[in-house]
Amino acid sequence: MTDNTEKHITAALAGNPNVGKSTVFNALTGLRQHTGNWAGKTVGVAFGELKSNGTCVTVTDLPGCYSLSSGNAEEKIARDFIAFGSAETAIVVCDATCLERNLILALQTVEIHRNTLICVNLLDEAKKKGFKIDTEALSEHLGAKVIQMTARKGEGINELKHALTEKSEEIYRFKGIDYGDDIKSSIDNLTPHLKKHVSELGINEIFLALALLKNDHSVIESASENGIEITSDKALMNVLSEEKEKLAIKGLDEQRIREKIFASVIHTAEDIAKECVKKEAETAYTRRARRLDRILTGKYTAFPFMALLLALILWLTIEGANYPSALISKGLFALQDVMYSGMQNMGAPEWLSSCLILGVYRVLAWVIAVMLPPMAIFFPLFTLLEDLGYLPRIAFNLDHTFKRCNACGKQALTMCMGFGCNAVGVTGCRIIDSPRERLIAILTNVFVPCNGRFPTLITLITLFFVTGNSLFSSVFASIILTALILFGILMTFFTSFILSKTVLKGEASVFTLELPPYRAPQIGKVITRSILDRTIFVLGRAAAVAAPAGLIIWLCGYLSVGDVSLLSFLCSTLDPIASFMGLDGVILLAFILGFPANETVIPIMIMAYMQSSTVLELESTALHTLLIQNNWTLETAICVMLFCLCHWPCSTTLITIYKETRSKKYTALAALLPTVTGILLCILVHLIFTLIS
Repeated sequence: MTDNTEKHITAALAGNPNVGKSTVFNALTGLRQHTGNWAGKTVGVAFGELKSNGTCVTVTDLPGCYSLSSGNAEEKIARDFIAFGSAETAIVVCDATCLERNLILALQTVEIHRNTLICVNLLDEAKKKGFKIDTEALSEHLGAKVIQMTARKGEGINELKHALTEKSEEIYRFKGIDYGDDIKSSIDNLTPHLKKHVSELGINEIFLALALLKNDHSVIESASENGIEITSDKALMNVLSEEKEKLAIKGLDEQRIREKIFASVIHTAEDIAKECVKKEAETAYTRRARRLDRILTGKYTAFPFMALLLALILWLTIEGANYPSALISKGLFALQDVMYSGMQNMGAPEWLSSCLILGVYRVLAWVIAVMLPPMAIFFPLFTLLEDLGYLPRIAFNLDHTFKRCNACGKQALTMCMGFGCNAVGVTGCRIIDSPRERLIAILTNVFVPCNGRFPTLITLITLFFVTGNSLFSSVFASIILTALILFGILMTFFTSFILSKTVLKGEASVFTLELPPYRAPQIGKVITRSILDRTIFVLGRAAAVAAPAGLIIWLCGYLSVGDVSLLSFLCSTLDPIASFMGLDGVILLAFILGFPANETVIPIMIMAYMQSSTVLELESTALHTLLIQNNWTLETAICVMLFCLCHWPCSTTLITIYKETRSKKYTALAALLPTVTGILLCILVHLIFTLIS
């Protein structure tokens, strides 16, 4: 029951990307948080609560941004919440290792919201790099309380909590930003007319004056949405017209005014940083970081290292997943027998027992056993690279290549997310600001094989390209799988280029990519975040579609058309089409029925070849014998792997694509693009083998 005497306030949490804002948010709110999307936006946001000293603070974690200059969706959302939202306090988290750049956002926030707290975070890393921050001088310049912080270690968090929940007796005065005499004069002439519009709302009139001078339609529209109709004030508009004429005479048109205003913010940040930040001689930490960057982002070493790291991650995933996958499978299928016997003892009809247990449950159990172990290994490794600071360096390495495809370098990050799950990769495309480039990233994400397609690829590699169970065999299998994935990445580049020259024409946009410092990962948080936020989330989505898929597969084996099962009938029908692709009807139908969950492709093939009414599992030797008996050759294996790599996305991914694009046309294109590519590749391989045979 809520205490009626409890005081409620709202705080806005802002900061550049990679400054530890999420760490501060988690430390403040603990488990009292939830996530959602901004209304009408695809930008995620988190809310949380902090309770202390009889005060409940709702903390809103704003999207990470570098400024409040309306450059993209993240900046607009952060700016509007700080300027027009109901937050009593704004918190700006700054990175002590690059304070000058962070001061741009801090200055703009302090100018808009007079009750601002500045958290100078990552002081431990700043010390390693030889930086000393004079926080007292910084507080004087910004006119705001400055809190020294190392959030990862919990240092400064209690002071921030106290500042949020206790009224301060200290008085801070912002020195302001020097915009130059000409613009300052115009601001002074506009603010008296603006005060009557904003005085009761607590909105800063200087912020609106700057927006009018820049003719920032975004700010003016947001003001109107919040009941501030400044454009209908004729007296104000007359003064604005006069001021613009004065500035134009001095050579300041709207574009030059925008440039001068932002340049003034930058110069003020530079001046403050010069006074408040002292840099000692180069430290051992910075020397090590520079040497690492020479290897990880070097012209000749970056790509070989990425390929080697990918092969290592895949090898760890393949080797590590085998035993737990077999163990989970054994346990789940043992439970299946118990459940089946239980239903029979209860007198349930045979068809119902078979449908629910041997159909729905068996496919669901198969998907969980196959998906869970590799995801439980892959996602923590992926999160580990993220924590170490290597993922942004991958984006840096691939940025030039994506630029040549007229796409965005951030696509490298969404492509990496696709290795775990293409649906997650599609959702991750929200980080790309340009709608055109975001669409390109969404449409091409499926060319990166997800965990659902790994089982098929790994099985065929081990059956047709690798012999034995030695360490060398597993390493060689990882190398082949890496080569396939690199081929998928090349197809991503190729299709991105084709899309940018046809249906999604346009120039590549410019974006800011920050290379964060190398950091020791927090293993506990890495495991928690990767297991709860990614593995369980993806597994839940897969299970939701695997259950109805099990029912459909069972119906195909149970129902008959004449003297044959529906499954055999469909396989025969598809045979003529599949033969042109170096496949057969069973393989093609397995991919079609595997639409809800790619993990079921191999089991469906076994089921069809053995003319069973339920999904089956075979040992490697028996499976290889079964495939050879059904006329599989090296050509068949290659064509199946290529089609596995390039075919329609799974149902979960397609649903996600539709939710992100809200377009049936682009959702259909997302299915057709990889499918047509896969068909053409298979036909090409089939022709080559036909010519050389």
